[in-house]
Parts: sequence; structure tokens; C-alpha cells
Amino acid sequence: MTKRNYQKELEQILAENAAKNLRPKLLLHVCCAPCSSYVLEYLSDLFEITVFYYNPNIGDEAEYEKRRAEAERFVSEAFPAGKIRFLAGEWRPYEYYDAVKGLEALGEGSERCRKCFALRLSQTARLAFHGGYDYFTTTLTISPLKNADVLNEEGEKAAQIWGVKFLPSDFKKRDGYKRSIELSAQYGLYRQNYCGCEFSKKEAAQRGQNC
Repeated sequence: MTKRNYQKELEQILAENAAKNLRPKLLLHVCCAPCSSYVLEYLSDLFEITVFYYNPNIGDEAEYEKRRAEAERFVSEAFPAGKIRFLAGEWRPYEYYDAVKGLEALGEGSERCRKCFALRLSQTARLAFHGGYDYFTTTLTISPLKNADVLNEEGEKAAQIWGVKFLPSDFKKRDGYKRSIELSAQYGLYRQNYCGCEFSKKEAAQRGQNC
């Protein structure tokens, strides 16, 4: 079976929309400011974007708010006022713990992560449906530690349930991850060294690597 190239699929969609002079409405799930930086730079002229910060996997409220504030700051500093809207979900860690119940002992990249992706993408799709968006997607595929196949699979499942188009992506391609590091340095963005959940925090401490 041929492995899908999500970057090429994305580029084809962008080209088709450009040929029709379309600037669709996109609800972009954002996990943090650094991951959003390149994605917003890449897509901001091609879509009418609303950023949706929703990450119940983050187990510490202070950490949740710190990442939210940084994501909102980046949007306000990097783009003209009103170009990109910002929405933040409430801190509800119980939603994450309910989703991964029984999978806590599994490592990063396991079924536990798939359940976490599914939770965040399903909520993004639900909001996209009720908000009348043309597409939804996530910045999560920019991380070298995240499985783009799994993220796109869960995004497409959520799209089928809610009837909103999922924008395929593998944002780490075309030096996307490298560019996110450059933008993080340029704007002085807080770069955490773990995904968000208490389990990834422990693993990241052992690994000594940023998400």
C-alpha cells in the first residue's frame, strides 16, 4: 500500500482553492504557540483562520494558562489586528483522563496518544460544524514526535462524524519544524519540553527532547 503524502494533498487543496479565488474558513486546533507559528505563517493568507486552543491533556492549570497566553500573544504580535481570531477552550483535564482510562501505562506514540488526538480533533470538528467553518485541522503534525498518519486518520474520522472537511497536513515537511524554531526564537516564545500530559512529561524528562 502506497504511503500517503499529506503535504502534497494539502498543496493540491490550496492550489484548487486559489484557482477558484477562494479563501475558506478554517478552524485551526493549536496545541501551543511554537507549533502554531509556522502553520499560521503558512496558511494565514490562504484561509480565514480562527485559532482554537483546546488541550485538556495538559494536567497542570498553570501550564495550561501559560501555553494559552503564549499562543494568544503570538497571534496578536505576528498578525494585524483582526486577521486571525482566537478561541480558548476551558481547562477540563477530566475529559482527557476519561478518554485514556486504562491506557495510562502505555508509552508516547501508543494508543493513549491516539485517544488524545481523537478527543481534541473531535471537539474541533464539532466546533467547526456549529461555527459554519469550511475546514478544520491541527498544528500537531508539525512535531517530529507526533505520528502524522494517526493524526490525519483521526481527523478524517471526526470529519465524517461532523460533516466538516478535514484539511490534511504534515506540517513538519518543507522545513516546517525548523521554521517553527526560528519563529519561536524571533518572538521569544515559551517552548515546553513535553506534550502536555503527566505521562509525556515524565518521558520527556528521560528523553531530554522538545516536542
